[in-house]
Amino acid sequence: MSMKIGETIPDLELTATGDKRIKLSDYRGQHLVLYFYPKASTPGCTQEGQDFRDAADAFAAAQTRILGASRDGLKAQENFKAKQGFPFDLIADKDEALCRAFDVIKMKKMYGKESLGVERSTFLIDAEGVLRREWRGVKVADHVAAVLAAARDLTEG
Repeated sequence: MSMKIGETIPDLELTATGDKRIKLSDYRGQHLVLYFYPKASTPGCTQEGQDFRDAADAFAAAQTRILGASRDGLKAQENFKAKQGFPFDLIADKDEALCRAFDVIKMKKMYGKESLGVERSTFLIDAEGVLRREWRGVKVADHVAAVLAAARDLTEG
């Protein structure tokens, strides 16, 4: 299953930092950036998270919340959030339900070995819970600026 632009996102119940159980519907009424990253506390994922952190006020001004997600456990996510000072929650998607709903689990090659991993991807969901934009196979440089521009476009409608 893969989400398509214009579809309402599934309302999964998820485990997030702060030992919270959240649902994606909890974010209705404002836009939501949901970004997936391969592994907490690795260089690219740290840079991407820092870029979202540094733009958090600008996203808030565009009436947009941010959630990060990976297959890491809750403890790894808590440590990552605390160490980097992220003002947004991270989802511990150990069972891959969220990753599979957005079809971000892909065959990846590293050092000649193939394995299933999370493809760096970002999704922009509107205030009604409808998927409006997606970025797949994301390169970290300048990515957050592109997502912010799209969030502003959504807000200004």
